[in-house]
Amino acid sequence: MYGFSRFYKYPLPLLFLSLWLVAVFLLSNKPAHGQHAAIFNKEKYQSTLLVKRIMPSTLTQNVRKTVLENGLTVLTKEVHTAPVVTVQVWYKVGSRNEEPGVNGIAHQLEHMMFKGTLNRPIQFGRLFSALGSDSNAFTSYDQTAYYGTVERNKLKALLVLEADRMQNSQIEPEQLANEKRVVISELQGYENSPEYRLNRAVMQAVFPNHAYGLPVGGTKADVEKFEIEQVEKYYRNFYSPDNAVLVIVGDFQTANTLEIVKEAFGKLPRRQGAGVISPSSPSSPSSPSSPIILREPGAGRLLQVVYPLPDANQPDVPALDVMDYILTEGRNSRLYQALVESGLASEVTASVTSLRESGWYEVLVTAGSKQDLKKIDSALSSAIANVAEKGVTSEEVERAKTQLTADVILSNRDITSQAMRLGTDETTVGDYRYTDRYLAAVRLVKPTDIVTVINKYLKKEARTVGFFEPTQKQITEGGDKPDSAQTTENFSPGVPVLPSEVMKYLPPVDLATDAIAQVLPQEFKFTNGLRLLLLPDHSTPTVTLSGHIQAGTEFDSENKAGLAAFVADNLLNGTKSKDDLTIAKLLAERGASLDFHSYREGVHIEGDSLALDLPILLEILADVVKNSTFPAKELELHRQQTLTDLQHELDEPSEVARKIFVQSIYPKQHPLHTFPTEESLQQIQRQDVIDFKAKHYRPDTIVLALVGDFDLDKVRSLIKNEFGNWEVSGQAPTLKYPPVLMPQKIFSVNPVLPGKAQAVTYMGYTGINRYDPRFHAALVLNQILGGDTLSSRLGAEVRDRQGLSYGIYSSFQAGKNAGTFLIEMQTSPEDSRKAIASTRQILQQIHQQGVTALEVEAAKRTLISNYNVSLANPEELTDRILMNEVYGLDKGELHSFTDKIHKVSLTQVNQAARELLHPDQIVVVTAGPSVLAEKSIR
Repeated sequence: MYGFSRFYKYPLPLLFLSLWLVAVFLLSNKPAHGQHAAIFNKEKYQSTLLVKRIMPSTLTQNVRKTVLENGLTVLTKEVHTAPVVTVQVWYKVGSRNEEPGVNGIAHQLEHMMFKGTLNRPIQFGRLFSALGSDSNAFTSYDQTAYYGTVERNKLKALLVLEADRMQNSQIEPEQLANEKRVVISELQGYENSPEYRLNRAVMQAVFPNHAYGLPVGGTKADVEKFEIEQVEKYYRNFYSPDNAVLVIVGDFQTANTLEIVKEAFGKLPRRQGAGVISPSSPSSPSSPSSPIILREPGAGRLLQVVYPLPDANQPDVPALDVMDYILTEGRNSRLYQALVESGLASEVTASVTSLRESGWYEVLVTAGSKQDLKKIDSALSSAIANVAEKGVTSEEVERAKTQLTADVILSNRDITSQAMRLGTDETTVGDYRYTDRYLAAVRLVKPTDIVTVINKYLKKEARTVGFFEPTQKQITEGGDKPDSAQTTENFSPGVPVLPSEVMKYLPPVDLATDAIAQVLPQEFKFTNGLRLLLLPDHSTPTVTLSGHIQAGTEFDSENKAGLAAFVADNLLNGTKSKDDLTIAKLLAERGASLDFHSYREGVHIEGDSLALDLPILLEILADVVKNSTFPAKELELHRQQTLTDLQHELDEPSEVARKIFVQSIYPKQHPLHTFPTEESLQQIQRQDVIDFKAKHYRPDTIVLALVGDFDLDKVRSLIKNEFGNWEVSGQAPTLKYPPVLMPQKIFSVNPVLPGKAQAVTYMGYTGINRYDPRFHAALVLNQILGGDTLSSRLGAEVRDRQGLSYGIYSSFQAGKNAGTFLIEMQTSPEDSRKAIASTRQILQQIHQQGVTALEVEAAKRTLISNYNVSLANPEELTDRILMNEVYGLDKGELHSFTDKIHKVSLTQVNQAARELLHPDQIVVVTAGPSVLAEKSIR
C-alpha cells in the first residue's frame, strides 16, 4: 500500500533562472565567426521549434498559490477535462531528517498516519475506499506525501480527512507494534533485490555523514527499536500546516474550494520548531578509492557507479539531465552503444537525482552473461572519457532536449501527475513554477555545456563504484503437501468492520455521482480486418496509442517457449527500409515512444507522442509490424539479454512463485503452462521468428485505439494509408483452451531461494473468463475479499490487525480464453504459515457465511468511483477502449460497465462466493528463504 520513492524520473529544474536569460536567447542574433555562426543559428532555430512544438503553454499557467494565516501553502489548479479531482498533502520531512538509530522513522510515521485519529478511530484506508478514492502515500528523501483522486463531489470529504489526520492522528502501542512488522516485511521485500543491497552499500559510502546515505525506508534494526514516544515526536515536530503544502488539481471552482480549505485547515495551529529538526548537515560526499564488492547469493553481476552532483538549485542541473539522455536514453545513446551493443551488458540505466541539499548521478549496469565487471567498468569510463574529449553533436543535444521535454509534458497529462509535479517542486526548492523554469533552461543547453558538466562532475576520482558478484545459488522445491492439520492453527478471524461503522466516520458527501459525459469512440473496420477505435480529446496536445495483436505466448510450443516474445521484442530492430538506429532516432527526435509487450493472449502495443508527431508514430508502427526483418546480429544480442533476464527472474521470489503457481494449476500442453527456459531460448532460430511473424501478424489480428488531440477523419485516413494495402489470406490462427479441473485437495509447493529476506506466496486455482455471467458479481466479491490491501477482509485482518503482510491482494484475472483466481501476499518468512492459515479461514468464512448487504453496497460504490476516476487518465481510458474491443464487447461497455456493477445484488455476490471460493481446493506456492523449509507451508 505504502512505499518510498528513491528516484525522480524527471529531475528538478533551476530555481534561479531569470527571464532575462530567455530574452537573451530569443533576441540575440549577433553573428559569430566561421562555422560557429552556422551552428548557433541551427541550434537557435531547432530550440525555437522545440518551444513551438512542445510548449504551447506552461505547466503552471492556471496555478494559484495561497498561504493561510497558519502557514499552510495551498496550490490550486483548475482542470475541467473530467469530473474528478486530486487532493495531495506534502510534508517537508523525509529520510533527510533522520540519523543512524532512527533511520526509517519518517517512513514508519507515514504508515501510522492511516491508523485513525481521535475523531475517527478507524483505519483511514477504509474511509478512502468508501469514497472510491485512488489513495496512497510515499516517503522520499525530502518529503512525505499523501494523495487521493476522487470524483469531484468527494472533494470536501477528502479535505476534511486530511485536515483531521494532520492534527489528530493517534499512535497506539498495539498498532505501532503491528505496523512495525508490516514495515519490516516491506523492507525484507527490498532486501530480496541485489540492486537494492548494492545501492544501499554504495550510497552509504557516498554520503557517510549525511542522511542521504541512509535507506529511505529504514533498516530492520532501527525499526524494531522504535518507541511510541519517538514516532509521536516526529509527528508533533513535522506534521503541521506551516510545514505542509496542500495541492488540489482538477474539476473544481477555486474560490469555493479555498473557503472549504480555510474551514478545514485554517484553525490548525502552527507548531513551534516544525520542520527544523535535521540531525545531519550537508557535507562533502566521500569517494572510496577501490570498488565496494558485495559477494552474496544472487543471479547476475551488477555494476553501480555514483557521481556526486549539486543540489537542485544549481545552474548545471539542466545540462546534467540533457547529458543523461545523451548517455543512456535509447539505442542511439552513448553508453547503450558502448556496453549493450557490444555484448558487455544486457542493460544500462541511469538517473540524475537533484534534491534539496545535494544530488548524484547513478549508473547501473547489468552485466552480460559471463562478462567481467572490471572490463565493463573500464568500458564505461572510456565511453564517458571519449564524450568529454570529442564532445557531442548539436543533433544529439537537440534530440535529448526534445526527448526530455516531451517526457515531462507526456508524464503530466493526468491530474494526479500534475499535482505530483507541483508538490515535488514546492517542497524540494520552494517554488511550484520550478519545472517551467527548468524547461526554459533545458532549451538553452548547448553541446559545450555537456562537455563542461562531464569534466566537472563525472571525474573518475569523484565516483564511487560498487560490484555485485553473485555466489552460487540453488533453488529447491518442496512438493505436494496435503494439509490435514492446517485448521488447527491458533487463529480466529476478527469481526469485519461493519460498513455502517465506516459510514459513521465518513465526512458528509453527496453520494450522487456526477454524470460522466457519454462520449464513445468511433469504430472503423477496414476491408483487411484491421479494427480501429478513435476518441478525440483536445485537452492536451498529445496522443495515446494502445494496440493488440493476437500473437501472444499462448502460441509458444514447449521446445521453443519464448518465441512470441522474441518476435515482439525485435520488431523495432529494423525493417526493409530502416535499421534499428534510424527507427530509434526518428522516435527520439520527437520525444515519442513505441513499445511492444507480449503476454499470454496477445501482444500489447503502447505508444504516445505529441499531437503533431502522430503521423510519424503511425508510420513507424505500420512499418515495423509489416516489414520487420529481424537482423541476425540483433536477434543474437537479444537472445543473450533474454538469457540474462531469465537468470535474474529465477532469483526473484515473486517470479519463481508465479511460474510454479501457474504450472501447478495448468497441466502440460495447456497454453498457459509454458514458460521460457534456457534450453527453449537456445532452440529459437531466426527462421522461426520470421515464420511466427508471418503467421500471426496480420491486419485481421490487430486492434488499434487512439485517444488524443487529433481530427477524426485525418487520423482515419492516415491509418488507411499506412495499413489499408496490407493483404491477408486464409484464416487467422486460433487456439482452443482445454478445460482444467480444480485441484482435489490443498497442494503446497515451497521453492527455497537462498539469501532472500522476504517470502512471496501465491494462492489460488482456475477461475472465470471475461464472458462468465458471474463476472460483475465476482468483481464485487473480490473488492470485499481482497480488492484493497487496507479496506478488504484480507487486508483488514492479515495486514492491518495482525501485521503479517506488507501487501495482500486477491483478484479474478478473467481473460478471453481462461481465468485464474489469485491471492498474492508478501510476508516475513516466520509469518508465512500464519498468514496462509488466516487467509484460508477468511475464504472459508465468506464461502460459508457470505457477505453483508452493506458490504456489497460499499464495494459497488468503490468500484464505480474507481472506474470513473480511471477514465480521466488517458492511458487507462485508451486501454479500456482497446480491451473492450478485443473481448468483443459492445463499445457502449465503456460507460455501461458502472451500471452493470450497480445492478449486482447481494444474492448474486453470495452465490458467487459459494461457487468461486474453494479454500480446501487450492494451490499454495511460497517462495523465499530456507527458514521456510523448517515448517511446511500448508
